[in-house]
Amino acid sequence: MTTLTPQEVSSRLEQLTELSIALGNAHEAPHFLERILRTAKRIAHADGGTLYRVSADRQALEYHITINDSLRMQLGGEHGDAIHIPPIPLYDANGEQNLTAVAACAANCRHSVNIEDVYQATGYNFSGMRQFDLVNHYRCQSLLTVPMSNHEGELVGVLQLVNAQVPGTQNIIPFNATDQVFIEALAAQAAIALSNQALIAQLENLFESLVNLINIGIDEKSPNTGRHCHHVPELTMLLADAADRTLDGPLASYKMSPKDRKELWLAGLLHDCGKITTPVHVIEKGTKLQTIIDRIELIDTRFEVLKRDAEIRCLRKQLERQVDMAEAAQQLNAELAMLDDERQFLRAANVGGERMSDADTLRVQQIAQRRWHDQSGVENNFLTADEVKNLSIKKGTLTGEERHIINNHIAVTIRMLEALPWPKHLRNVPEYAGGHHERMDGKGYPRGLRGDQMSLPARMMAIADIFEALSAKDRPYKVGKTLTESLEILGKFSQEGHIDPDLFNVFVREKVYLEYAQRFMDPAQIDEVNHAAIPGFNDYANESIE
Repeated sequence: MTTLTPQEVSSRLEQLTELSIALGNAHEAPHFLERILRTAKRIAHADGGTLYRVSADRQALEYHITINDSLRMQLGGEHGDAIHIPPIPLYDANGEQNLTAVAACAANCRHSVNIEDVYQATGYNFSGMRQFDLVNHYRCQSLLTVPMSNHEGELVGVLQLVNAQVPGTQNIIPFNATDQVFIEALAAQAAIALSNQALIAQLENLFESLVNLINIGIDEKSPNTGRHCHHVPELTMLLADAADRTLDGPLASYKMSPKDRKELWLAGLLHDCGKITTPVHVIEKGTKLQTIIDRIELIDTRFEVLKRDAEIRCLRKQLERQVDMAEAAQQLNAELAMLDDERQFLRAANVGGERMSDADTLRVQQIAQRRWHDQSGVENNFLTADEVKNLSIKKGTLTGEERHIINNHIAVTIRMLEALPWPKHLRNVPEYAGGHHERMDGKGYPRGLRGDQMSLPARMMAIADIFEALSAKDRPYKVGKTLTESLEILGKFSQEGHIDPDLFNVFVREKVYLEYAQRFMDPAQIDEVNHAAIPGFNDYANESIE
């Protein structure tokens, strides 16, 4: 082993230490891999080098970065040109290990290959390298090829250096034993770091897949609202991006890092995870009387019974000649018409679209007092107390108890998310996801937070949640509103202290609504929007500067 001066040893150890620290902090693969190769070149005083990664199917070595100082060449990495070199197969057509290519041999045998002069070496196929030299007027001489195996002995790549040089000169020399030891140490260190990075990526992918698994469960449970879990995070990110690029107004200083984006995206995916506990008949309640079935059909049956009874009474009167035939028929028709009118009224009341008037509520109670005989012959009020309660709902289709069940999903969401051991870079997910039903004026739920107590991402999600619900056309209890209708309602919410007015201004001015609509809404809903007519919209960008 070549003797190094204390200064040389110290320098190499310092470079290894610096790389170790850098590998621990690296997150972006191109920068990560380039740092490994450049450090290896510097330690061994190599003119060039290549870093190979094992292909996904583990059948070949793929070129990831190639650097050559003399040729001023870089392929791959952060700043290099694209690599179009075919991968090196690890096995031949018969499935036998490829031992003729140096990189493949080092990978398959798990040992380093140190060659003083490739033009004098035997046992390997250097035709590709010779062709490279010919095309680029280069002379590859010394070669050091080191496999990169992690702590479990699994191959993750190969590090290859070419043409060691006397420091401060361009004189080519062999890679000595000391060079090889240091590069092997570096390769082992880098392999473990690469494996850790891959493991982190796999765990993050697994976690996001589990999140999607929850949303798939909600989709299957409630196909009419399942897309909401996917559309809200998309719209939230569109609004966050718009706020990030805003250069004026109160949000001009807001900026998002990649970490912030990841955190907000996951929060968006999880914002309604508590709905997995909400009963289907409540989520899917499209009419006031709907449970497992729409009970309006049962009421229709009772009307048919009343109409049958009316016809029987009429026929009996005619048989007993208690009334004139024409008069009896006229009375019957009047009664049947009244019953049909009441049936149509209850059917309309059952829809639950517009706000129900006090007069209509009173009429429901009056109809309920009719008497009818059930299949057992027992006389009852025409409507049960529960049916009266449901048909008297002022707006929408949910009773107070059902509304409480629906609202409880956000409390469940918060409990579920706060129970998870979030890593530091995702610790805000519960707050972001759990705040989308809070209001700026403190009248929201479940915690009644005011705007100054809510994070900006949570306020973004609140806007995305409302706009998606307004414009969605897949709800069983409503039709999807147009852009103009949705923005008018959202604007009034901004004026009334429901949503953040500054974020609403960005939402409109940057046309976040339109970008979302073009991706997810029915073209029939995308009408021409007049910004000047939107309540609460203040375009800071177009204000005159005095």
